[in-house]
Amino acid sequence: MASLIWLDDCSPFPDPESALPEGLLAAGANLTVERLSQAYHRGIFPWFNEGDPVLWWSPDPRMVLACDEFRLSQSLSKKLRQIARSEGSASARIRVTTNLDFAAVIHACSEPRQAQHATWISPAVQAAYTAWHHAGAAHSIETWIDGKLAGGLYGVCLGRFFFGESMFSRATDASKIAIAYLIRFLSRRGIHHIDCQQQTSHLASLGAKPMSRQQFMVLLNRALQYAAPEWGRGEIWQSGELASDKQETP
Repeated sequence: MASLIWLDDCSPFPDPESALPEGLLAAGANLTVERLSQAYHRGIFPWFNEGDPVLWWSPDPRMVLACDEFRLSQSLSKKLRQIARSEGSASARIRVTTNLDFAAVIHACSEPRQAQHATWISPAVQAAYTAWHHAGAAHSIETWIDGKLAGGLYGVCLGRFFFGESMFSRATDASKIAIAYLIRFLSRRGIHHIDCQQQTSHLASLGAKPMSRQQFMVLLNRALQYAAPEWGRGEIWQSGELASDKQETP
């Protein structure tokens, strides 16, 4: 029977296939950028309550969203068309950006939701992923309504693979708008899959599907053969381009 493996700060990560049935692989170690990178390259991620040891997971099955299978509801499609009509205009009420305020996004994602009294995105986790953001691998997508941060998400890009971490919404569809823009942004850069980690009905409604750990690792290892695309920062247009890039095009 498999047992939980305890790590120190220098221990290599075990084979994900040795995870317990619920996906828990190991405990211990730290949350440095180097350690996080080692974990994600092997399909492993941290998830634990504040005050507990770091817990490392590799669930089987794994929830993954293929960018070309993202489902747009009729109401969201209508809203995106409305946003597109004023895209680039100074009068636009809704704008979507990337990497303009990572700290605000991850902090908003850490706020307890309804029926929740705590969050796993502790100050230590926020500090770790913010450091990874400064190192160039963690990124945020922001939805702004009337100049205020209304929703968004953050995640990690390694090679041609994106690991979605968390999202938040302070206005109807604000996080879904962020996802829709992210999908187009990723697709334009040759990234075709988003790791969603856990199975939920909300993710399934967006088109995410469970796949075996083995299938997931095949996708991940293939994507890691490529260098991560240049990400940048600024306003995103529905074409998936950064507004600054498009303005520079003759």
